[in-house]
This record gives sequence, structure tokens and C-alpha cells, in this order.
Amino acid sequence: MASKRYKQLTDKIDASKEFGVAEAAAFMSELKSAKFEETVEIAMNLNVDPRHADQMIRGAIVLPNGTGKTVRVAVFAKGAKADEAKAAGADIVGTDDLVDQIKEGNFNFDVVVAAPDCMGLVGKIGRILGPKGMMPNPKTGTVTPDVATAVKKLQGGQVNYRVDKKGNIHAGIGKVSFSASAIEENLRTFLVSINKQKPASVKGKYIKSAALSLTMSPAIKFDLSEVADVK
Repeated sequence: MASKRYKQLTDKIDASKEFGVAEAAAFMSELKSAKFEETVEIAMNLNVDPRHADQMIRGAIVLPNGTGKTVRVAVFAKGAKADEAKAAGADIVGTDDLVDQIKEGNFNFDVVVAAPDCMGLVGKIGRILGPKGMMPNPKTGTVTPDVATAVKKLQGGQVNYRVDKKGNIHAGIGKVSFSASAIEENLRTFLVSINKQKPASVKGKYIKSAALSLTMSPAIKFDLSEVADVK
């Protein structure tokens, strides 16, 4: 049964209305209700079949206004690369010791970066990192010889996304305390990244549905024609 708070928020939304990008960003402040700072979240369903390699939508984008979230970064690196990662502000840097920490279930980080020469080590814990969505991947810039830049991007507002087996993508693109213009700018940047990845093999409508919400709020629906035109 919906709470009184949630029902009050639902009453603010015209269920038949489809929002434009700028309008949706501005409306987020109307949905604020929690005692903590809620995240602005986008949810999309794409007309793709991830079982086909060319339709596995996956990527990373640095949001111009950041995410408002503190991201803790663990880096697999050795030698000079380890020094570079530490200098860039990585929270944890290691090799075998970091493998052992993860095997013991200690996850004092949110994302994992790896230098290419350490991927053999990371492979030992792939069955642990994979289900948590933490396995480093070149497509998201988390397997790279430039570990310092990867750390700075992740801590500066990079969002990694990946379509699930049903074609869904979900991501946090800011905080409700952001200005409407900052939310809109982040939102447009995210949509550009998604639209650029439309597979040539997809026929018809690429984005089947898209909605914006706060952590504790009901969602508002986007005007898909406008969302698809964001370039």
C-alpha cells in the first residue's frame, strides 16, 4: 500500500503527460520529499537484444556537473602506474593484496580500475566482481594504461551504464539539490551518449520508454520524440 507521502507526490503528476527534457529537469524539485538528498534517476527501456554483440549498449560518460556522489575508486596497478593512481587520488591501490581483500568480502570502494598488465589478477576474482557490476572493462574506460585519468574521471562525475538482458538502463545523473539547468545539462549529456550508440541493426523505435524520478518518488514519463532528438 502506497504511503501518504508517495500518494501526495503521485497526485502532482498528470499520468497522461509526457515531459520534454527541460521540463522534466525542472519538475524534479516538485518531487522532493525525503529527509536525505535524493538522486535524480533516469530509467530507459531500449529496443535492443543484448544477446547480440552489436546490441549490447554499454558505455561511460562524464557528466558536466558531476553526479553529486562521492565515488571510491580501487585500482589494480603496480610500479609507476600504482604511483600515478595514488597521486590521482585513488582510494585503494594494490595487486595481490587487493585480490585477497575482495575475496574476503571487503568492498571499501564503488568502482574498480585496472592497468592492462593487471587483468590476469583481476580475472581471478571476475566471478565476484562481475555480478556486482564492478568488473573493469575497456568500453567504460576502467581497463586503461592511463589509470590516473580514469580515477579523475570517475571521481569527477563519470557514469558507467550497461543495458540488462531485458533492454533496461538505469543511472543516477545528479542530485535534487542541483539547479534545474544543471540537471538538464547532465540529462542531455547522458541522452546524447545513449543515442550515439543506436545499433544499425535496430529497426524502428530505438527508445521504447524513458522516465525520470527521484530516489523516493514516482516517475514522470518523457516525450520520446524529444528524447530521441537529443544529439
